[in-house]
Amino acid sequence: MRAAMILCAGLGTRLRPLTDWLAKPMVPVGDAPAVGHVASRLRASGVERLVVNVHHRPDDLRAWAAGTGAAISEEAELLGTAGGVARAAPLLGDGDVLVWNGDILSDLDPRALERAHAASGAAATLAVVARAAGEGNVGLGEGGRIVRLRREAFGDERAGADFVGVHVVGAGLRASLPERGCLVGDVYLPALRAGARLASHAVTSAFVDVGSLAAYVDANRAWLAARGASSWAAPDARVSASVDGSIVGAGSVVEAAALRCVVWPGTHVREPVADAVVTPHGVARLPS
Repeated sequence: MRAAMILCAGLGTRLRPLTDWLAKPMVPVGDAPAVGHVASRLRASGVERLVVNVHHRPDDLRAWAAGTGAAISEEAELLGTAGGVARAAPLLGDGDVLVWNGDILSDLDPRALERAHAASGAAATLAVVARAAGEGNVGLGEGGRIVRLRREAFGDERAGADFVGVHVVGAGLRASLPERGCLVGDVYLPALRAGARLASHAVTSAFVDVGSLAAYVDANRAWLAARGASSWAAPDARVSASVDGSIVGAGSVVEAAALRCVVWPGTHVREPVADAVVTPHGVARLPS
């Protein structure tokens, strides 16, 4: 896959107040921002041209992109997922493009998705996690063909699935992308109605949507668990109190117990805190 785009222009309203302080794709998960984990996986798979679109708090992402080689596609007005990819066309170049929602973390293999798309001959190929027939937001027919999307049916369903927010948009479909609109509602559904083939690529990889506060904390806990660790602190963090179950970001100072917390980089913890996201701007406590 020569080109990939990480969709990062959303407002992140479900993740407030964190997104009042930082663009959603930049919220730290373990030792890197969420978008950094996605970018690293794409780069490791051989992606040559990486594009990130921005709208809300664009300077946050510009600062990150400057050190990664990713190109920025700025949207003064939100264009939607289809409009965002269309606007970024000069940066992406011609051909197929892999699109990854910036709030989705997964260890799926982009190269396997690319191979599945090339073999399918489909207009687009969606990475999915299999479920029973009738379940999930996607229905699959013979050969993994997508026959249900957003409750619209286009053929006999043999299995259900959940779309994980990672997909390949084929070159032919890219040519018809609208200036504004949604890839699912304004591109994929009309294509299916017109008889186009959309394929699926089943993955068993775990994935998490960091769009809510609880899911964001779960993503950090999953990062810890993947390393077999009960807590983690950046090498330059200064910790003089218990941080059991916590992640402590770079440059932080912890002088009071911070239990089961995500402590953002550059934060000074002076009072005991538990079950919260602790930032230089304020504390966001998890719902009880």
